[in-house]
Order: sequence, then structure tokens, then C-alpha cells
Amino acid sequence: MLGRLSNRIQQTKARTMTGLFVSKLFWGQLVTYTLDLIFPPQCAGCGRIDTHWCDNCQREVVEQPLPPIQNAPFPLSGIASVGIHKGKLRKAVQALKYDNERSLAQYPLGALLFTRLESLDWTIDTIIPVPLHTNRYRKRGYNQSQLLSEALAEYAMLPVITHALYRNRDTPPQVGLDSHERQRNVSGAFAANPYLVHQKNILLLDDVYTTGATMRACAEALTAAGAHQIYGLTVTVAEPN
Repeated sequence: MLGRLSNRIQQTKARTMTGLFVSKLFWGQLVTYTLDLIFPPQCAGCGRIDTHWCDNCQREVVEQPLPPIQNAPFPLSGIASVGIHKGKLRKAVQALKYDNERSLAQYPLGALLFTRLESLDWTIDTIIPVPLHTNRYRKRGYNQSQLLSEALAEYAMLPVITHALYRNRDTPPQVGLDSHERQRNVSGAFAANPYLVHQKNILLLDDVYTTGATMRACAEALTAAGAHQIYGLTVTVAEPN
């Protein structure tokens, strides 16, 4: 499994090094290299200097047992995660989400999502990220679920549609709410474009699965727009009580 993942990572890098991408990638790497000289990166998992994610942290995450497949709330056909929301994996998710460590979406998180997806017997046509409302997007500057979706799409060679699903109202953060409050908070908060999702088998992607309220609300919007089947995949799942 690790060998296949390594090969796919190299293939993904090779695709970005061809054609018009060369100059863009070169200047991007030059800027990154210069910034790394001035502000050396730190491993999101252990704080080691000079890398965003070290081999030891990767080995620790890969060796963790996969969490069991959750009972998918209707209308989801399935839901899975890479690992429990704790330890090094939790640190990586939080660094991506709150500390602007966007490179972690590609590696290790996108690579881990690809490995998890390969282990599942799901037929997927397209990947759709859980969206942020425009107000929160402007405040944060990016949607971590979109970055994860784009990384996974490269590894899995699947299309990703970032604008097929959107929030039609700005909801308060889910943190601190119980399951019933979470469901009420996001009920009816999403809508989908039927021209983009009709009869599609969709992989709905988010960073963390807690009670399933957000995934369920998104799936309801996609179903109303005519999606065929909807599966949910996240990096982490909350620890069971």
C-alpha cells in the first residue's frame, strides 16, 4: 500500500512539472524556498525544524489502526475517516485549518485520504468539498476542505467541483454544540446545483466528522438536487464517548 502511495505521489508531482506548469511551479518553489530560509518550517506533529511534516510523524500516523466504518446517516450511502481526531493527526488537521499550513493538505493529509479511499468499495464520479460561507471564507482566506479535495483529486485522478455545493446562510461554528443543536444549526443551510450533481456518485469531503450533522445537511442538499449516491470521507472522526 505504501509503495503504491509513493508511486502515486511521484506521478502527481510529475504531472505538475509538465507544460505551462513548469514556470509557475518554479517561481512558487523559489518563493517557498526563500521563505523557508528566513522562517524555517516546523513539523506540525512534533515541532521539528526544517520540515512541515517529518517521517517519524508520518510513520506514527500510518501505523495507527483505521477507525471502523461509521453508520452513515441518511441520505449518505457510506462514511469513513482516516483516523481518530487525536494525536499527530489532530495536530495536522488543526495546523491546516487554523495556522495556514496549507501544504499539509497535499501531504500528508491528501495522501492519507487517497490511501483510505483506495481501501473502500465505493464508485465515485466526482469529489465535492463541504463549503464555507463566503463571510468565513473571506475571514480565513481559504477552505481547508477544498484544499483537501483538490489534493485527493490529484492522487485519485478524479474531478473535483468546488462550486456545486454552497452555503446559503452563515451558521455559527459547531464547536461546543451537542448533536441536536448541531443538526438544527445547519439544517437547510446548504444548496446544490442540479446541473452539476444530477445522477452523480459523489464523494463529499470534510476535515473532521463529529456528529454527522454537517455531512447529513450537505447530503440532503445534494439529494434534493438529484445526486445518485453520496459518500462521506474525512481526515478524522471524533473519539467515541
